[in-house]
Amino acid sequence: MRQHHGTIAKKTRGQGCCDISRDVAAFVAKSGVQDGLLTLLIQHTSASLTIQENADPDVQLDLTSALGRLAPESSHLYRHSAEGPDDMPAHIKAALTNVSLSIPVIDGQVRLGTWQGIYILEHRQHGHARRVACHIMGE
Repeated sequence: MRQHHGTIAKKTRGQGCCDISRDVAAFVAKSGVQDGLLTLLIQHTSASLTIQENADPDVQLDLTSALGRLAPESSHLYRHSAEGPDDMPAHIKAALTNVSLSIPVIDGQVRLGTWQGIYILEHRQHGHARRVACHIMGE
């Protein structure tokens, strides 16, 4: 059994989906693991991870809009506002989505479906430097 770990650093552009599928595939290729399990963890509390459709960008826009309706930016709704009006809604959105993903690796490839991609969901209005911790175990 072998293990490999590292970090994917990505700058986001503000609220929305940031595709990291190629970065993840490169990490898996570098690991040399052919069959195993990949774990990804975003190291932030105001962003999250998701596996979502990669064919129609409207899906990503609708997802961002829906999350905005679930946790709207409004100064009178939240006590925590030290980092701006988008901070507490970002924490709520991260709590409602995934901060970690487990993905099978088979024949040296991340085993995603035909229309799936791996995304950082940026919940803050402005772009941030985000880190995703990566760990793979297998043969």
